[in-house]
Amino acid sequence: MSDFYGYPTCHLSSQFLELDCLETAGPRIVRLHYKGSPNLLAEVPQLSIPTPYGNYRYLGGHRLWHAPEAMPRSYIPDNEGLTIAELPDGLILDGKTELGTGIHKRIEIHLNPDHPTVTLIHTLSNEGLWDVEISPWALTMFRLGGIVILPTQGRKNSTNDLLPNRHFSLWPYSHINDPRLLLEDDFILLKAKPNLPSFKIGALNSQGWIAYWLDGILFRKSFDVYLDLTYPDFNCNSETYCDSDFVELESLAPLIKLVPRDSVCHIETWELFDTLEQDFLPEKLIDRLSE
Repeated sequence: MSDFYGYPTCHLSSQFLELDCLETAGPRIVRLHYKGSPNLLAEVPQLSIPTPYGNYRYLGGHRLWHAPEAMPRSYIPDNEGLTIAELPDGLILDGKTELGTGIHKRIEIHLNPDHPTVTLIHTLSNEGLWDVEISPWALTMFRLGGIVILPTQGRKNSTNDLLPNRHFSLWPYSHINDPRLLLEDDFILLKAKPNLPSFKIGALNSQGWIAYWLDGILFRKSFDVYLDLTYPDFNCNSETYCDSDFVELESLAPLIKLVPRDSVCHIETWELFDTLEQDFLPEKLIDRLSE
């Protein structure tokens, strides 16, 4: 696996996990294997979108963006200019400062040798001349065929029954009666099926994780939650998007006014399991996912 559809890659591995990152483009993680599994991440080299700066290629896998989403700001091509530094337990993927936005992206990867765990430190730096209101936004594209698990506040997680304690956001192309969507009291579930229109939903998630159950493997990404701060997209820190090619698990940091020469970080921890029997999943939900 020396390249990814024409892009050279570099490799990280432990006794549990194998990761491939693009070597000259990105920063991007394009392959994730757990105990010899097929690539869990989506591979979509055929997908691109035109922008005033050239075509943005999705390629697949995990990437770092900045919210709120906008055209062309979110879609600055990243096909070249990446530099890589080795760490004792991983890599630093250092992208090229974006033309037009002045935003510089970096992903620091730490692979745990003793557990199927990866820590990702996502950094956005403002190399421009003006303040920018921004939120680090980490997106991981997976193969279809699984089920997304997005926790919500919980029906009983409230000290005042007179006020609402949960909300979710829908995008203009999302239908509330989408057959892939299942709303539970404490969770939003999304079945990642092919040949259906685009759908996206987000929520303010106090649990600080979002997961995907695929081919008998449970992937969970965890992140810090700041309930007293404001997030993009009607205050969402967790989102999932699905179309006919891939499904996406997304986490967001709070919005911040980033002044020139300053940076902001967003940390994710990835964990992989080969069973649903986990303390963070209630028995009722495990039964539903096992159907």
